[in-house]
Amino acid sequence: MAEDEKNVAALWLRYKETKSVELRNILAEHYLPLVKIVCGRLAVSLPPHLDRDDLLSSGFFGLMDAIDRFDPSRNIKFETYAGVRIRGAMIDYLRSKDWIPVTMRQKIRKYEQAVYQLETKFGRAATDQEIADELNISLDELQTLISQCNSATVIPLEEYLKTDVSEAVDTNPANSTELFELKETLAKAIDRLPEKQRTVVSLYYYEELTLKEISLILNLSEARISQLHTRAILTMRGYLARSKQDLF
Repeated sequence: MAEDEKNVAALWLRYKETKSVELRNILAEHYLPLVKIVCGRLAVSLPPHLDRDDLLSSGFFGLMDAIDRFDPSRNIKFETYAGVRIRGAMIDYLRSKDWIPVTMRQKIRKYEQAVYQLETKFGRAATDQEIADELNISLDELQTLISQCNSATVIPLEEYLKTDVSEAVDTNPANSTELFELKETLAKAIDRLPEKQRTVVSLYYYEELTLKEISLILNLSEARISQLHTRAILTMRGYLARSKQDLF
């Protein structure tokens, strides 16, 4: 174990024994870069009028909550545990702002329904033309709609991709079964995506690459990667919304 890791481990033990505010603040300072990383990933899809500093502040409170709740004796990396808490705090903040207009929510629901109906009918991914026809709009209007939906996809995906570590290590058989079923349904939703969309989802949410890094790997523009991401999430939402009642 590296010297820095030994020092942090010792710091955790002292904090859990004393609950010292000073030690908690030292831990918070050490892990502060986590807040910036999570904020950076969420901010990619957010409209410019949302205050990044407020998002960082909410994430900091999530970090403090993670420090208070974390149990070093459990076989979980703090970075993984804290990432969930930080992201959750930021998402709660975004929900409270409720920046998505009602008209946009309606358009998103119509898009999701159209994609689900077409894929159920054809047993494959729907083409742009088929989706446009189903919505009775032109291809240009469809592309505009997808671009407008970009900032609306960050929270819905986080709602469905539940990765709370406390659930993952829960020994309650009922919770373990629920988590397994959730993962199975998510896997099916991802498998239904076209290859490029599936790759973007995998690289972004599981490999934790940025959209810019993914654009370099796939040799596509960052704008195109953003569009693929948005379409993937809207498609997954349409499928998951109909499966959710069987999970919870």
